[in-house]
Amino acid sequence: MDTRNDIREFLTTRRARLTPEQIGLPDFGGRRRVPGLRREEVALVAGMSVEYYVRLERGNATGVSEAVLEGISRALRLDDAERSHLYDLVRAANEGTRPQQRRARSRAQRVRPGVRQLLDAMDNVPAFVQNGRLDIVAVNRLGQAVFSEMYVQPQRPANFGRFVFLDPRAQGFYRDWDNAAHQTVAILRTEAGRAPHDRDLSDLVGELSTRSDSFRTLWASHDVREHRTGVKAITHPVVGDLDLDFEVMDLSSDRGIQLIAYSAAPGSASHDALRLLSSWTATTSSVDEHRADQDTVGHG
Repeated sequence: MDTRNDIREFLTTRRARLTPEQIGLPDFGGRRRVPGLRREEVALVAGMSVEYYVRLERGNATGVSEAVLEGISRALRLDDAERSHLYDLVRAANEGTRPQQRRARSRAQRVRPGVRQLLDAMDNVPAFVQNGRLDIVAVNRLGQAVFSEMYVQPQRPANFGRFVFLDPRAQGFYRDWDNAAHQTVAILRTEAGRAPHDRDLSDLVGELSTRSDSFRTLWASHDVREHRTGVKAITHPVVGDLDLDFEVMDLSSDRGIQLIAYSAAPGSASHDALRLLSSWTATTSSVDEHRADQDTVGHG
């Protein structure tokens, strides 16, 4: 991924969505060659020279101060996720591109035994641990049951990006596929700002861009978001529609690793369906374990 180009495209797309009135400037009319704000308008509100802003928008972030970034964030009305993303891009640009940095493979991510124990103890709560590339690196039994459609394909680890854009089952699984697709790309774009030298992430983005027109279009929008809380609306192949609230918790000892847990409001149809799925999963697991024991006895 090209950090200089990402800075340019990110700032360009952010100012393209604003009008002079939105940032407190008069609009004297006249035809604009491109939608949104002009560079000089951004520079004026950010409190810097036009030349300085133009240099930054061209991807030259050398020596850019925090005060400058705060001014630009204010002028472009960046939300928290966008502001953090801009800081990440500038930090990456200033780190340089040493050969060993440029295409580093991610280290194998191992979930600590304590985290696995916590997942397994959440009997009635679907939960999993994912990394910034949206790989599921650990999952409990009910979590795998809820997202069973992701595990039909043999590729491991299961990955939300590949599922959403490359697996036809995703269109029926997500009741609002467009929203799921937009959020998936925005999370991956955020991770790309944090880890621009992650070769596994670059390979994933390249694969999705090559194989999915939808992904390629959304990736070009440079939208970002933080994955914290929300509602997942899905249609499960066994229990039907589920509306699940989710909460995301960072695992402090592992940068970029998050634990995500789902629940449904007590008394709701989704709560009842989740209990049914939990019971069905427990029964299925017991049958599988019994068969495994029988096979062991038969071969003893």
